[in-house]
Amino acid sequence: MKTIKGPAIFLAQFVGDKAPFDTLDNLGQWAASLGYKGIQVPTDPKLFDLEKAAASKTYCDDIKGRLADMGIEITELSTHIQGQLVAVHPTYDEMFDGFAPAELRGKPQARQEWAVNQLKYAAKASQHLGLKSHATFSGALAWPFVYPWPQRPAGLVEMAFAELGKRWTPILDAFEESGVDLCYELHPGEDLHDGITFERFLEATGNHPRANILYDPSHFVLQAMDYLDFIDIYHERIRAFHVKDAEFNPTGRSGVYGGYQSWVDRPGRFRSLGDGHVDFGAVFSKLTQYDFDGWAVLEWECALKHPEDGAREGAGFIENHIIRVTERAFDDFAKSGVDDAANRRLLGL
Repeated sequence: MKTIKGPAIFLAQFVGDKAPFDTLDNLGQWAASLGYKGIQVPTDPKLFDLEKAAASKTYCDDIKGRLADMGIEITELSTHIQGQLVAVHPTYDEMFDGFAPAELRGKPQARQEWAVNQLKYAAKASQHLGLKSHATFSGALAWPFVYPWPQRPAGLVEMAFAELGKRWTPILDAFEESGVDLCYELHPGEDLHDGITFERFLEATGNHPRANILYDPSHFVLQAMDYLDFIDIYHERIRAFHVKDAEFNPTGRSGVYGGYQSWVDRPGRFRSLGDGHVDFGAVFSKLTQYDFDGWAVLEWECALKHPEDGAREGAGFIENHIIRVTERAFDDFAKSGVDDAANRRLLGL
């Protein structure tokens, strides 16, 4: 068995214009001061020059060295924003335009090409940083049709996933060339949002070996899924882990869909670690049982608590849940010392 690494923290929700949230170095020092050992880095140009990282190992080595001096490692890079733009249904074009450089807004084809190139840069940059995994979103073509009313035309979903596979396969091939796993965060709003949709995608990509999962139990709580059974089913494809809590309190007035309410009023909402319904003792046990040896990365999202409080509390929470695996069986003290020949006698062989 292997021990999960951590604690680590995803920086995306903390990036800002004022110190210590304004630069990667400042964020690294801030994370280290809270007890974190790793940071998951969004490829935001304010923090990280993705194209330069893809072209220059020296640039990557310099960043790694500066962070190492603080006691911090990069766990994964993230292209959630760019991954979303690999596949955008026209319904969402205007809203997702804000994720792209200004010169690409209103140009969906050019925006998509930019996103694909960004992912390919991320593969090479991850290789230069010596990373094993990368975090992203799948984007969505079929999401407007998630609830079948009016009835979906025959073949619509199959066509959407075939196109999704077509768009992502060259990117997955780039990650294969770089020796890095591409881990999709299964998330409502993305075409890859549960186990079945991930299986559809695997089929569409020919079961690509680099198509893997960023496991985040909070998104399964909000879908009323069994997030522990998910680990049993898909553990071989889980290559990244967001430690994020959530609660689901359905009422006679509202449930999974939330009634278009704000996050604070929804029956299902994200919470800071320990304030929601996720059984993290069981989650860490399952992942350890299946030899997950990646990073446990806090993703802070909470409708109530201040982010800095959530970050401060999260380091100790994760530390306390990481299981240092045993090097021997608990009942080794009672070994009988019986050898192979004795075993044969005992079995009458």
